Amino acid sequence: MPRSIQRVYSRYTLEAIKLFAEMIRFERKNQKMTESELAERAGISRSMLQRIEKADPKCELGVVFEVAALLGIPLFDATADVNRLITYRRQTEEKLSLMPRRIRKPAKETFDDF
Repeated sequence: MPRSIQRVYSRYTLEAIKLFAEMIRFERKNQKMTESELAERAGISRSMLQRIEKADPKCELGVVFEVAALLGIPLFDATADVNRLITYRRQTEEKLSLMPRRIRKPAKETFDDF
């Protein structure tokens, strides 16, 4: 059986996760919503919500985004709506389509001229 990998996160990543977790906890309390109520609305367990609010970096990104969306926390831009996010995504897809599908390291040229 493979051993679980101990993942190391950068300080920036951990601070960003903590900030987002605190924003979620603050907004839930600001809306006077219990953990159980929010967990039920998000379709997750109460313990998962507690992990999100404690800034556990192993929580699924989609679940965290859904909880934030339910609370009305903007994810990218304070003025962004769904249509704007779709536009941004399409622009990014267009940029990606211009890039190569794979990134390959250039082959080392062998110098054999003695």
